[in-house]
Amino acid sequence: MLVAVLCSPESWYLKDLRRAAADRHEIVQAGFSEMVSRVDDAGANVSSAGRRLDAADAVLVRTMPPGSLEQVVFRMDALARLEAAGTLVVNPAKAVEAAVDKYLTTAKLQAAGLRVPRTIVCQTADDGMAAFAELGGDVVVKPLFGAEGRGIARLNDEAMALRAFKLLADLRAAIYLQEFIPHEGSDLRLFVLGERVLGMRRRNPGDWRTNVSRGATAEPLEATPELADMARTAAAAVGAPIAGVDLLPGSDGKLYAIEVNAVPGWQALSRALRLDVAGLVLEYLERGAELKSANH
Repeated sequence: MLVAVLCSPESWYLKDLRRAAADRHEIVQAGFSEMVSRVDDAGANVSSAGRRLDAADAVLVRTMPPGSLEQVVFRMDALARLEAAGTLVVNPAKAVEAAVDKYLTTAKLQAAGLRVPRTIVCQTADDGMAAFAELGGDVVVKPLFGAEGRGIARLNDEAMALRAFKLLADLRAAIYLQEFIPHEGSDLRLFVLGERVLGMRRRNPGDWRTNVSRGATAEPLEATPELADMARTAAAAVGAPIAGVDLLPGSDGKLYAIEVNAVPGWQALSRALRLDVAGLVLEYLERGAELKSANH
């Protein structure tokens, strides 16, 4: 099986997939910024650095680098063209688009019947202050697009909140606010791989943010039927067959769906579970590619 991985040449995940593939599969690197699409009488084809991506058995999206609006739209359109031509793309363009947008993800999670923190998204400092008050004067402000806890801040002071909202409004950014959910310093990361769900608990007693990239430690977590069902529901809400679903156990005893990552990492998960997650990902892609080929 030939797998094109959209990632940087230095990606740890590229190396891990090549390790897991050994001599059974060919793993090649491709970049979003090198994408070129040609449209002619034969249709539309997509390549990266001269390599035809539609010649791969599967294309695995392992990054979403920043770009202009036009560049990002083109990249998603190109992925969609690959899918339409019969190439297995994981995750699909629509899933990546939905999961990268925190507002859309939250709305889809709520519509799927999952409990989410009260959320208000607005665009002016005045509306931000009204939302701050409505959410109890203790909020988490997040960039609409972002990952690994970057750009996230907790605000529980009116003066600081006003300053932050004015800055965001001046930058013409959306003001995305969620009520702060008191918790015990840990959250749950469920890794969805088709029907299979793997789990780990992330603890960070010194910080309310529980990202491993910010110093949290990871430990094995049993994906109970209830947790697995919630994780699959969240992943399905954004249309992602492979997803990292973050659930937060609140001090109130309730479980909140916080986020869905359509480009989920597995480095900490592999260590915590002592499991070859990259090998499982390749098995999933192999089954998907075979099914795709049989249907075309």
